[in-house]
Amino acid sequence: DEKAGGFYAEHKERPFFKDLVGFMTSGPVVVQVLEGEDAVAKNRDLMGATNPKEAEAGTIRADFAETIDANAVHGSDSTESAARELAYFFSDEELCPRAS
Repeated sequence: DEKAGGFYAEHKERPFFKDLVGFMTSGPVVVQVLEGEDAVAKNRDLMGATNPKEAEAGTIRADFAETIDANAVHGSDSTESAARELAYFFSDEELCPRAS
């Protein structure tokens, strides 16, 4: 709970915070790093709308999410958020950028 609570600390005062942390700690979590041109935007397209009822068929949320609160996947909303979120889970030594 502590790691998930820290990751979502920006939402601590929001009414859904406890449910969010509960969902994120209810089973295994896989943290992945995507790299490439427009990686954030492309990943957000793959995830689909936050509300699975509004997500296009074939997206992760449309196919696997239960509700807006249990929406199956988290993805950074910007490159700045991605940098902060990566640092939360990985040290610089653990990240291996692909060769240019």
